[in-house]
Amino acid sequence: MQPTKKIWFDGKFVPWDDAQIHVLTHALHYGYAIFEGIRTNSTPKGPAVFRLKEHVRRLMGGARTYRMQVPYTEEQLVQACLNLVNENGLNDCYVRPILFSSFGEMGVNPMKNKVVGAIAAWEWGSYLGDEGMETGIRCTVSSWSRIDPRTLPPHAKCSANYANSILAKMDALSAGFDEAILLTTDGLVAEGSGENIFRVKDGVLTTPTRSAGVLEGITRDSIIQIAKDNGIPFKEEDFVREDMFTADELFLCGTAANVTPIREVDNRAIGNGKFPVTRKIQQTYLDAIHGKIEKYERWLAYASTPAIYSTGTA
Repeated sequence: MQPTKKIWFDGKFVPWDDAQIHVLTHALHYGYAIFEGIRTNSTPKGPAVFRLKEHVRRLMGGARTYRMQVPYTEEQLVQACLNLVNENGLNDCYVRPILFSSFGEMGVNPMKNKVVGAIAAWEWGSYLGDEGMETGIRCTVSSWSRIDPRTLPPHAKCSANYANSILAKMDALSAGFDEAILLTTDGLVAEGSGENIFRVKDGVLTTPTRSAGVLEGITRDSIIQIAKDNGIPFKEEDFVREDMFTADELFLCGTAANVTPIREVDNRAIGNGKFPVTRKIQQTYLDAIHGKIEKYERWLAYASTPAIYSTGTA
């Protein structure tokens, strides 16, 4: 990771190296933190943050689920993200807002500790690699089940949830695969360790329903809208492991991963390796995030937007 100049930390912009926390910070010990992953991309009109308001709205929704008392408004966090991109002079970057329980009291109960927010931004390429986006990746079905809604809320991006993803990802990499696919405890396909999954069969695009414990991804929603706009038949529908093996196409999507085809699952080739529907969606998505399609410009928040809300000083 290449450090940038500034991080937004509890309402102020501070030098990268000064954005530090105490070793007894509550969230470090108990995972009581909500975060987001957001992309900024270069466009003909300058750097633009993709679906920023939706990401911040989901961040705050997760905080409400976890009963966090957040000392910032959605508007302040939106503007802080835009200002941060400008402060660092970035064009293409990843933006990571996080809300967490700070240093104070230890123990499982976080409610006596102040909730602190931070936002960092840095240059980060495609999570699953440019080659993976081009040729497809190799996946394996994880032995670890996706967290169940009765154990932790899967629709909130809570740091604690990602211990589940970490275990699945490490096992996949150790076995020589690029990514893991997790099933629910009932055997339904849920998602990758950090991405949503889509299936194409007989020209119809499907993705698991909310009841499969998936994160309701912002990129997932964008793909659904792109598919509908391009006349690609779509439905939310749960499917099982074997349905992946017989798919014509599979792909993963997410803020970090963009749209990445899956060429193998558990050493079984998927389709004929050409991914025509995936390619169409992938190209449209990339054009949209880079400001090349007018009807999707509503998804872009330009970093040059004048500051409206107070978000601290440099």
